[in-house]
Amino acid sequence: MANQSSFTVGKINKMACPPEKQQVIFWDSNNTGYFGVRVTQSQAKSFILQTRLNSQTIRKTIGNVSQITIKDALAIAQTKLLEIKKGNDPRISEEQAKLKAKSDKFRGVSGLDAWNKYLEWGSQKNEPWGTRHLNDHIEMVRVGGDKITRGLKKGKPDIKQDGVLRKLLNQPLKDISRDKVKKWLDSEIKVRPTRARLEYAVLKAFFNWLTSHSDYQRVIQHGVCDGLQKELPKSKAKNDALEKEQLKVWFEHVNKINNNTIKAYLQILLLTGARRNELATLEWSDVDLVWKKITIRDKVEGTRQISITPFIAKLLDDLPKNGRFVFASVKSESGYLTEPTKAHNQALKNAGLPHLSIHGVRRSFGTLAEWVECPEGITHQLMGHKPNGIAEKHYRRRPIDLLRMWHTKIEKFILDEAGIVQPTWDELKEQKTIRLVNVSNS
Repeated sequence: MANQSSFTVGKINKMACPPEKQQVIFWDSNNTGYFGVRVTQSQAKSFILQTRLNSQTIRKTIGNVSQITIKDALAIAQTKLLEIKKGNDPRISEEQAKLKAKSDKFRGVSGLDAWNKYLEWGSQKNEPWGTRHLNDHIEMVRVGGDKITRGLKKGKPDIKQDGVLRKLLNQPLKDISRDKVKKWLDSEIKVRPTRARLEYAVLKAFFNWLTSHSDYQRVIQHGVCDGLQKELPKSKAKNDALEKEQLKVWFEHVNKINNNTIKAYLQILLLTGARRNELATLEWSDVDLVWKKITIRDKVEGTRQISITPFIAKLLDDLPKNGRFVFASVKSESGYLTEPTKAHNQALKNAGLPHLSIHGVRRSFGTLAEWVECPEGITHQLMGHKPNGIAEKHYRRRPIDLLRMWHTKIEKFILDEAGIVQPTWDELKEQKTIRLVNVSNS
C-alpha cells in the first residue's frame, strides 16, 4: 500500500499533501489498512479509521494529530474496529447520540421560550403577522402586576393579571399534557366563554407549529389540543345593528359626546362600514380630498380605496390636524383613538337604545345600504368584504366615482332618516370645507 510506514511523531510532522491533490492518506505499516493519517490540501492532519462493512467502505475521523497521541488514537481505532466487526456502524450510533443530545436540550425548554420563538417566526415569515395580531399574542403571556389606570370597573381587580396563557406555558414544554390544557380551557370557559374560543384557536395553532418544527416535535406531547373544541360553547351569530327608526336618536346623542374625535369616529364608522381598527389607524396622508377618496389598510387585501361622501368630508374637515392620525388621541400610547366604547355606550344609554357594539355600528352600514337597493358588490367593496363568486373576485373592480355615486345615496338615506341635511359639494366648496390640496403628513 502506498504511503505506508510505522507512525512516529517525527514522520507525521513531515507528512504533506501535494498542491495538486485535495487530500492524501498515509497508512501505519504496523496496523495495515485500517489506521492512517489524512492530510488535506491545507495541511490539516487527522487520524482516521478505514474498514469495510456490508461491502461498503467506512472511513471515520478519530481526531486531530495535535490533540491526540498516536497511542490513544490507535486504541480508539481498535475499539471502533471491534464494534464494526460486530456489525455496528459507528456513524449511525454517533448520529443517534447527536439527536439525543439535541432532544435532551429541548426537553428543558419551557412553553414560554418556545412561544417567543413562535412570535419571532410569525413576525419574520413571508407574510408576517399584523401588529394587532402580534400584540394579541404578546398580551396572552404578559406578566401581571401593573396597576390598571384606565377603564377600571367596579368590583374588578385594579391590578393587571397574568396573560391567559402564561401559567399554562410557564412550565417545561414536555410537561404540557392534554389534561392540563383541558383544565385550563375549562377554567377559561367559566370566566370568558366567548373569548375562550379565540384563545383555544391560538393555542392550537401554536402546537401545530411545534409539531412541524423538527426540534420541538420530539419533546412535545402530541394531540394536546385535539377534540377539545367540543368543550367550547357554540358561538352565537351577532346581529346587533341600528334600525332606520333609531338613526335620529342615535345621531342626536352621539353628537352630544364631549370628545369631538370620538363623535366624528362613530359617525364615519356608520357611514363607511369600515372595521374598527382600520378606521382608527387612518392617517391624514391616506385622505385625498382632491379626488375624494380614502386609502384604508385592509386586513383582507392589504389596502383598499373607498369614496369620500359630502358629510364625511365635512366631519373630516372639522377634526383638528394634530399629528399623523386622523383620529388622534394624546392619552393613547399609540397616538390614535383606541377606546370609543365607553362614550358610545353612555350615548346609547342616554338615548334609551339597546346595546350596540362598535362592530354593530359597522354592521349597520351593510343593512342600511339595502334600503337604497345598493348592489351587494358595491357594499362589499366599500366594507372590505371578500368578493362573492368568480365574477366579483376576478372581473369586478369598480372605479371610485361609481362607488361614490352609490355611497352618496347610502349616506343621504341615513342622514334623511336622522333628520340631517346632506350638504352638496358646491356648498362645501363655498364654505371652503374642501381643500384643494391634500393634508400633509405632519
